Amino acid sequence: MSESGDISEFGYIMELIARGKVTIKNIERELICPACKELFTHPLILPCQHSICHKCVKELLLTLDDSCNDMGSDNSNPSSPRLWVPSPSMDKIDRINRPGWKRNSLTPRTTTFPCPGCEHDVDLGERGINGLFRNFTLETIVERYRQAARAATAIMCDLCKPPPQESTKSCMDCSASYCNECFKIYHPWGTIKAQHEYVGPTTNFRPKILMCPEHETERINMYCELCRRPVCHLCKLGGNHSNHRVTTMSSAYKTLKEKLSKDIDYLIGKESQVKSQISELNLLMKETECNGERAKEDAITHFEKLFDILEERKSSVLKAIDASKKLRLDKFQTQMEEYQGLLENNGLVGYAQEVLKETDQSCFVQTAKQLHLRIQKATESLKSFRPAAQTSFEDYVVNTSKQTELLGELSFFSSGIDVPEINEEESKVYNNALISWHHPEKDKADSYVLEYRKINRDEEMLSWNEIEVCGTNKVISELESNCNYAFRVRAYKGSICSPCSRELILHTPPAPVFNFLFDEKCGYNNEHLLLNLKRDRVESRAGFNLLLAAERIQVGCYTSLDYIIGDVGITKGKHFWAFRVEPYSYLVKAGVASSDKLQEWLRSPRDAVSPRYEQDSGHDSGSEDACFDSSQRFTLVTIGMKKFFIPKSPTSSNEPENRVLPMPTSIGIFLDYDKGKVGFYDMDHMKCLYERQVDCSHTMYPAFALMGSGGIQLEESITAKYLEYQEDL
Repeated sequence: MSESGDISEFGYIMELIARGKVTIKNIERELICPACKELFTHPLILPCQHSICHKCVKELLLTLDDSCNDMGSDNSNPSSPRLWVPSPSMDKIDRINRPGWKRNSLTPRTTTFPCPGCEHDVDLGERGINGLFRNFTLETIVERYRQAARAATAIMCDLCKPPPQESTKSCMDCSASYCNECFKIYHPWGTIKAQHEYVGPTTNFRPKILMCPEHETERINMYCELCRRPVCHLCKLGGNHSNHRVTTMSSAYKTLKEKLSKDIDYLIGKESQVKSQISELNLLMKETECNGERAKEDAITHFEKLFDILEERKSSVLKAIDASKKLRLDKFQTQMEEYQGLLENNGLVGYAQEVLKETDQSCFVQTAKQLHLRIQKATESLKSFRPAAQTSFEDYVVNTSKQTELLGELSFFSSGIDVPEINEEESKVYNNALISWHHPEKDKADSYVLEYRKINRDEEMLSWNEIEVCGTNKVISELESNCNYAFRVRAYKGSICSPCSRELILHTPPAPVFNFLFDEKCGYNNEHLLLNLKRDRVESRAGFNLLLAAERIQVGCYTSLDYIIGDVGITKGKHFWAFRVEPYSYLVKAGVASSDKLQEWLRSPRDAVSPRYEQDSGHDSGSEDACFDSSQRFTLVTIGMKKFFIPKSPTSSNEPENRVLPMPTSIGIFLDYDKGKVGFYDMDHMKCLYERQVDCSHTMYPAFALMGSGGIQLEESITAKYLEYQEDL
């Protein structure tokens, strides 16, 4: 590919720039290396399709190699820069640039490093930098940008001794710039070098032909669609791209140019829309700033109210404590004064001593009687001393445990609406999803909004779909098969909305749901099986017939299987159905069977026979094992005694515990008629438990068989329509 051909690859962009529709100064951020944050210099294209300067790749590799040799220094400084580091020594750069450079003990060992553009680890392989393409188109655009922005500095001579002179010519063959004197010295007249192609001073030395980095003598002439990179014919014949799909370079050029041109036309045509959206974003930013400040003011107001209430309560509590303290101190003071009066040198005792000095008997008796009562009372108080008040203030301890808990739960949500919770046990998904939830305060909610969205294979989530619901459950229709869906719900009371519930992720079946009911005509044995009116449930009447035949039992007895099938057959396509097996069931077999095999089963006598005689007689009979490799006309699995039994196969282990699983709550069956394949699923996790080939040369029917006590219930959610009841029933 010539230089003019490379430039024409982005000729459309250049034409737009020339016409003034795109200002070249505005593309500067696209021309900045993510590592050095400067304009690209000899950019290389990494495997992740991001570009990086040639020197930056070398410095990153050498830096990471040094860090591997000195892990201690790297761990001691976790904040050290990961991408841009001081330049390594020139000898290391020379070493990595030598032809045939490989990783060994004397050279850098690391060829894996994080891309500065996407931060994903990229592996350069054994060839390292030598295996990378130069981004010549980006080099041309950078050069044009320098000229258009007039940011290009003078290009100095590469061969001058310091100080170098400004160059006047650049040799495209030597990839170097020269001043007049150096050009004469290194390109003398009469030599081969005098015939080299030279241009004005430039730093963009592009080869005339884009060569393959793997096969340096071969030019690029094809494009690998799998790896999305140009390759040569040797890469396709015997190289790493031998088994890849490739196309001609002209075809890839035309396709990519059309896509790029169409995208650029679209973006330019949407310029007014982008400007209006930018204006809208500016308004939203201003609105967000105002609302944020308003929210802060509201929060401060609420907290100040709490502070005022606390201050008021604090003042009230402190006043009550002070009043109680004063009252108690007064009581103690009065009691203390009374006891001080009992002392010898105080009033009561001294007064009594003076009364004793009275000699007139009548006068003494008159005064001493009341005095005696006072002293007697004081004496009794000495015998049973009790403080007039309590010193403890236990009744005045503030209990803030409840308030502390409430304050700890203080949040921005104060609407009073609880968050609804999705009931995982009651929520099921087939082609339609039944989502149920419960709300602790459902009477306070006016309505609910159920949201759901599909989750792609690469975990990419699409936008939410919303459905307004008045009750606490909803059926969502038209879901895609074999997909993950996320569900959540929130409650509304007027204009107040609760937070969203925890998301519930459910997986839809691998095929559309097959609607059928149990067939009450084809081979149905009403003596052994009991079918309900809706024909979606069947039970086995176990034990009675065996009891009648007890006289013939001498050593042992085996009972036969009683079959029942679906009332609709399958002749093409993919189908899925589900059922539940009652936990008390002794032995139940379920799967698919062809019409000719059913006729063989249903014509057989129903006397007691050995299970090994029956061709479908369970996982231990060996009949299924014998013909496992050849496609059978039926496939049945065994469920019983709360277990799920996986049939034997030549590739499976003979250990019983590897074949016995807990019985799922609900079991699903997936039949791919066109590919002749049947699978059995655990509906709780939509997980395939067992899969095998089946002969679908005839009409296939859902088939079931029961032995002993047992019951089968078809899932109501997939039996979309029951047969109408007869009016006379």
